[in-house]
Amino acid sequence: MAKDSQHTDMEFHLSEVDHLYGPNVHILSSPYMLSILAKLGSPKIQQPVLNKLVEILYSHLIDETINSLFPKKNVTIDTRMKAYHQEAVYEGQIIDPEIACVVVDLARAGTYPSHLCYEKLNYLMNPDLVRQDHFYVARSCNEKGEVIGVNVSGSKIGGSVDHSIVMFPDPMGATGTTIVEVYQHYKNKVGGKPLMMIAMHLIVTPEYLRNVTIHCPDLHVFTLRLDRGLSSQEVLNEVPGKHWGLEIGLNDHQYIVPGAGGLGEIMNNSYC
Repeated sequence: MAKDSQHTDMEFHLSEVDHLYGPNVHILSSPYMLSILAKLGSPKIQQPVLNKLVEILYSHLIDETINSLFPKKNVTIDTRMKAYHQEAVYEGQIIDPEIACVVVDLARAGTYPSHLCYEKLNYLMNPDLVRQDHFYVARSCNEKGEVIGVNVSGSKIGGSVDHSIVMFPDPMGATGTTIVEVYQHYKNKVGGKPLMMIAMHLIVTPEYLRNVTIHCPDLHVFTLRLDRGLSSQEVLNEVPGKHWGLEIGLNDHQYIVPGAGGLGEIMNNSYC
């Protein structure tokens, strides 16, 4: 059977924004996703439309993440047309379905995104190798409302992460304190050595990127948008990361500007 060269050594080219935050940071460039994300942040959008928009956004985000990072393998698979043509065989690359995947639910904003990613991976990968963990974490703030850390109230972790792809689908990457905490937990307290760890966000700030790139040097970050809305116009005119120390995406209460509001509260209709 002749091999078709277009399928045997596929290269994927991610469409992303140019920046100076380092090679592990990927700010996707998608007019369609930016349009949906802008709608998501509008005060006019409520349930059940809001969760549907989150579903659309995370479907694209996980697709791009998988295309960029997941290992591939060569296969030979008969199609239904094999009954009529001996040539009816797909011979080429696919995502390797035998790689273990762990999706981590960072309650509460990450609960629904985690479920969406977990469900989609079960269609692509060997379901026996896909699991969902649960990590209960919340911001810890001082009397001024400033984030000073995180409180971990519990977790449900299903075992080792040895040679697994570990994914953290958390919509808002504001300060980075949550991701640093969960990254360190999986790095140092959960058995096994992960194949890779990936954070997947709808929006991040420059402050978040500085925190995670310092404390999680091998973490891959995928996001649909970078928000640095409180920066000066001079800084905004430059390539993201050129004046990293002058870029501001958080207000005094560590909420993202322009952002999307308290997405965890809105998604769950719970404001306590």
